[in-house]
Amino acid sequence: MAKECKVLVTGGAGYIGSHVVLALQERGYSVVILDNLSYGHRDLVESVLRVPLIVGDMQDRSLLQQLFTDQAPGAVMHFAAFTYVGESVQDPAKYYRNNVIGSLNLLDAAYTAGVEHFVFSSTCATYGLPQTLPIPEEHSQVPINPYGAGKLMVERAMLDYAAAYGLETVIFRYFNAAGADPAGRLGEDHNPETHLIPLVLLSALGKLPGVKIFGEDYPTPDGTCIRDYIHVADLAAAHILGLEYLLGGGKSTAFNLGNGQGFSVRQVIDTAAQVSGRIIPTSPAPRRPGDPPILVGSSAKAQSVLGWVPQYPQLEQILEHAWAWHQKRHG
Repeated sequence: MAKECKVLVTGGAGYIGSHVVLALQERGYSVVILDNLSYGHRDLVESVLRVPLIVGDMQDRSLLQQLFTDQAPGAVMHFAAFTYVGESVQDPAKYYRNNVIGSLNLLDAAYTAGVEHFVFSSTCATYGLPQTLPIPEEHSQVPINPYGAGKLMVERAMLDYAAAYGLETVIFRYFNAAGADPAGRLGEDHNPETHLIPLVLLSALGKLPGVKIFGEDYPTPDGTCIRDYIHVADLAAAHILGLEYLLGGGKSTAFNLGNGQGFSVRQVIDTAAQVSGRIIPTSPAPRRPGDPPILVGSSAKAQSVLGWVPQYPQLEQILEHAWAWHQKRHG
């Protein structure tokens, strides 16, 4: 596999992107990051990743053109996106401009420069409300918010670009990314923070007063929502396999990335209390509109085609790594 291939990672200063940059480095790839630092962390790029960081935005077409000319990447991994579902409902224009138009700018710059390999960070939000569980890649895609709708638009554009211009793409639809680098070098650090596991651990550290449980009357064993949590290191490993699938001549396709099993909100809180040895206060809150009771994906295709096998499927492992990171970062 061509390790001389330089990889451009957009959003490489963010949570998932930074873990993928680390995995790329460990596999011997040269990496350059493009990030506007609206949510990314310059300090982690400089202290941990130590790769070239170009601070800029995908709205800037001239910057993109110059980047591809100067850096000559052989492949692109595209993580740069706004990802707050609620915000996308309140301000859809922000999401369509950044996530859709920005992605089209990036695609244009890539194929104009002759890039033939593109890995895209998509989302299970493109499926909308699940009709079958676990959700397969063939599930209907009927997103119920602008975030999911925008990601689906980009997916379709990428497949059209592949057919017309030879820019082959692997699309990864994530479920709930969680955890931290097992060696403690990187982890989750959003502002604002909306994800359950960091909210729970910040509460354990006393940085938050407690955790709200949005609905305790769902048709699940303990009444709380069940979600599919996948370790971020396993996500990163899948992206390396996706890139090498393309470098080996693979054709455009989409893969789900999930754990294949679900954990309830209550299970996450109880396990976090065990891992941290702390009491985590909780309070009931109304259900959030559009929250399905259970959201679990099938990753059978990624396992069979890419040979991907999650190394950290247990909730305890995910929380142990996340807890170590949060103590280091916020303790």
